[in-house]
Amino acid sequence: MTDPVFFAPSRRYTAGEVANLTGSVLVDSGHSDISIEALAPASEGGENALVFVDGKRNSALMPSLRAAAVLCPAEFAGKAPAGVAVLVHPRPQQAFAFVGRLLFPRAATPGPMTSETGVSPHAHVDATAHVEAGAVIEAGAVIGPGASIGSGTVIAPNAVIGQSCQIGRDGYVGPGASIQYALIGNRVIIHGGARIGQDGFGFVGGAKGPERVPQIGRVVIQDDVEIGSNTTVDRGAMSDTIIGQGTKIDNLVQIAHNVRIGRNCIIAGLSGISGSVVVGDNVTMGGGVGLADHLTIGTGAKLAARSGFMSNVPAGEIWGGYPAQPMAEAMREIAMLRKLARTRKQGEGGNG
Repeated sequence: MTDPVFFAPSRRYTAGEVANLTGSVLVDSGHSDISIEALAPASEGGENALVFVDGKRNSALMPSLRAAAVLCPAEFAGKAPAGVAVLVHPRPQQAFAFVGRLLFPRAATPGPMTSETGVSPHAHVDATAHVEAGAVIEAGAVIGPGASIGSGTVIAPNAVIGQSCQIGRDGYVGPGASIQYALIGNRVIIHGGARIGQDGFGFVGGAKGPERVPQIGRVVIQDDVEIGSNTTVDRGAMSDTIIGQGTKIDNLVQIAHNVRIGRNCIIAGLSGISGSVVVGDNVTMGGGVGLADHLTIGTGAKLAARSGFMSNVPAGEIWGGYPAQPMAEAMREIAMLRKLARTRKQGEGGNG
């Protein structure tokens, strides 16, 4: 449920406005003036709330909806209760998210944690740093020598931006995050506690044990990337660690040195990507995926959650398991093991 203490709606929208903004079809024009001021799951709803219903298994929710309006596919439209504005859209969840960004812009893009504007007198900004007009540097933040912060970017309390780092415009660096040896594009969101540009894990055997290999590369983060809380992105050893435009990375992800991630990838929490892995565009990784070093993951591949990868994945394929393999093969093996277990259990029962 939407808590107005934390997230107050930007303004009231009508069902007719939502239809126009999302390209939906309002089934009953008489519902055009119904007011929408909140978002809710279809199972809860509420007064003045917009909900969405998508997928056949959720169609049973339609007759009992308690909401101001519902976004749904055409085949569900006739199942809504009287008085609920029905907005038909081929992709209800996408339209719902769009309306959510309009209603609650601060929930979609983080903003300052304090009421300060410009550079806080309680921040430390080196005299050689360049902070564009319109940037916000909050109390306790540190901006190092030669660093550059673009207009519209917020550096939250106690964040640290290291020497010569460049951060583009309209971005966000969360509280307690640290950024070193990094070049960061526009509209990049880095959540609290993230660590960008620290040493890669590089050691070589020596007479007295492991000896450090100097890590002299950078981190390059392109436009429109989002990086979750407490995620770590190591700088390159001698080449760069690169994260491609539009990629979204969850909390608690480890990205090692020299990794190259393509555009518009989705990487879920607790995943670990070892050094020098190359990930193509539009790759999806479920939670807890582990990738051995020097692998190549092809464009459009989908990696199942909790899978361990020790070989390359061709473009467009779905892999899973441990060790990971094409999903169809993994499922066949699981089915065979279950069948073998049942057969053995039945045999033991017959000997009882």
